[in-house]
Amino acid sequence: MIDVLDRFLAASTEFGQRLPSVRPGQWTAPTPCAEWNVRQLVNHMVRGNLNYVDLLAGSSREDFLRMRDADALGDDPLAAYAASVRLVADAFGRPGALDQVLDYPLGKVTGCQALAVRATDSAIHAWDLARALGVDDRLDADLVAWISDGLGEIYAGLAESPVAAETTHRFFAAPGVVSGPVSRQEGLLNLMGRNPGWHAD
Repeated sequence: MIDVLDRFLAASTEFGQRLPSVRPGQWTAPTPCAEWNVRQLVNHMVRGNLNYVDLLAGSSREDFLRMRDADALGDDPLAAYAASVRLVADAFGRPGALDQVLDYPLGKVTGCQALAVRATDSAIHAWDLARALGVDDRLDADLVAWISDGLGEIYAGLAESPVAAETTHRFFAAPGVVSGPVSRQEGLLNLMGRNPGWHAD
């Protein structure tokens, strides 16, 4: 996972490319994440990025969970998102950051593993946002392949994992049921608890 920062930036770009498509009336629209509307999903992304930076600065898992839903968008969600991505890139790009051990909510992880988890989360939520907005939901094929091939390593040792049968599904939705051949992206989405056929009403 030596290129994990590049993967994070690629996944963040997937989300960021779709964000300007949000029309004023869509901020309260539903998303494939049943508990979040569009604004809440975007806030999850921004707040999550800020929480990862805080972990690198020494914050605890308790701090992470306490701040998980705190508003981070203010009155300019697009600028808030772009700034949060830059903060993550700067923080995790510093010498030694990828080797640092962080107090992540699902277990102790290195900065490298944490960033891989963040890249995965960003990519899947890019699809969520695309579906909520009714825009192109095709993710970068290389990014999808990297995530799909590396899921076991990305979530190794964590208390929850999308590839572990015993996962409690507190943080991950239960996998969908696959019938018949599916694309690489559809297979990944199913594994991450998404219904590739979901559309906003």
